[in-house]
Amino acid sequence: MISIAESEVFAKRGQLFMGWARMLLIASGILALSYVGLTLLGARRFQKDSALLLEKQIHANGQHRAQPSKLPVKEGDVLGRIEIPRIGISVIVLQGTKSQTLRLGVGHIDGTPFPGEEGNIGIAGHRDTFFRSLKDIHKDDEIILQTVSGVSKYRVDWIQITAPGDSGIISSKTESALTLVTCYPFRFIGAAPERFIVHAQRE
Repeated sequence: MISIAESEVFAKRGQLFMGWARMLLIASGILALSYVGLTLLGARRFQKDSALLLEKQIHANGQHRAQPSKLPVKEGDVLGRIEIPRIGISVIVLQGTKSQTLRLGVGHIDGTPFPGEEGNIGIAGHRDTFFRSLKDIHKDDEIILQTVSGVSKYRVDWIQITAPGDSGIISSKTESALTLVTCYPFRFIGAAPERFIVHAQRE
């Protein structure tokens, strides 16, 4: 049988343990929020610096009045900027879709034409950062794609929800089009089970 003194000792130990557990949870929460904040801050700074770099390249290309030379493109290179004025999207397009790349911007999908070229250009982005506002996009919304070589304008003609492995959505076509891809549902916690597709025809 446990004595009153022993019961008090166990109670104090339990309170001490709960106190340490609470402090650990608070510290973990602070660290997680700090990491997210620093990541978002870094991405915002990268966007600003990349936008300035793109503007300088556009200006330099205009001064020389020549087509930019086609150098080998590697993961993370700046390719242009995509804007959807009605829903407030303006984001730098980078080469590739690796995790690190999509933390900094939206990514050109390998195997599709590069921004500014003919064909069905594929661009992917995270639903909880740069492509969050795609949930509000409508048919006939205008999409502007700016590259060093010029500006291309597109008009949304359909929106679709599909399975992750449906590669036919961004398959090569003769049409001049733009396909945006992000995860769906937008408020889903964890790895989303579907993809949200926005298709637009060039004007």
